[in-house]
Amino acid sequence: MTAPRAPEPFDADGHARPLPVTHVWYAAYGSNTHPGRLGCYLAGGRPPGGLREFPGCRDPRRPRRSAPVLLRGRLYFATESAVWTGGRAFYDPDADGETPAHAHLLTLGQFSDVAAQEMYREPVADLDLTEVLAAGRARLGPGRYETLVCAGRLDGHPVLTFTAPWRSTEVPPNPPSPAYLRLIGTGIAVAHGWSALRTAEYLAMCPGVHPRWSVPEITALLAADPDSAGPAPPPGPAN
Repeated sequence: MTAPRAPEPFDADGHARPLPVTHVWYAAYGSNTHPGRLGCYLAGGRPPGGLREFPGCRDPRRPRRSAPVLLRGRLYFATESAVWTGGRAFYDPDADGETPAHAHLLTLGQFSDVAAQEMYREPVADLDLTEVLAAGRARLGPGRYETLVCAGRLDGHPVLTFTAPWRSTEVPPNPPSPAYLRLIGTGIAVAHGWSALRTAEYLAMCPGVHPRWSVPEITALLAADPDSAGPAPPPGPAN
């Protein structure tokens, strides 16, 4: 098990390394912490229990590497998921605390296509990362997962994720569905080598999960079938 790492900070002048960028670390903190769930974004398909079919990436290959990372900020649940029902997972990079994430080393095209599918857009073009790499944020739309965040870099590659533009304190919390919470918890536990109890204790503190879900309830949920996440990324050479 690789020890989780915090992304390296920006350069001394406050900027990340300039373009061109060919690969990025996608820091997944929601259901894409689970490799099987991520496979539906890469290769296409509908995850068991989900309500939406995903077209997949133009390049469906699996990540070049995956690694546990700790992001500064808070995981919280709000709004209503059109895929799982219940609250969506969001990341507040300005809040206190740490968020355990599963970073996947993807091509720029793959990251762009995963982001497009999260934003309910067609995966047809690469994102322009100039603003997010220079400023640490780039707002591409008004809500959902339409704000890009750069958390620094890892092994020379930018660490990117996407979230909503608002703070965790600015929206009403909404509890996640059992299937969604189980996917996230299983993904975190596998990536970080955490026990079910440690994972449950972490999730139980997240706004939206608390106070709906207790530690014993989450622990029992994580003991349910962990293989209900959908297909794993297709076999073949890595990127």
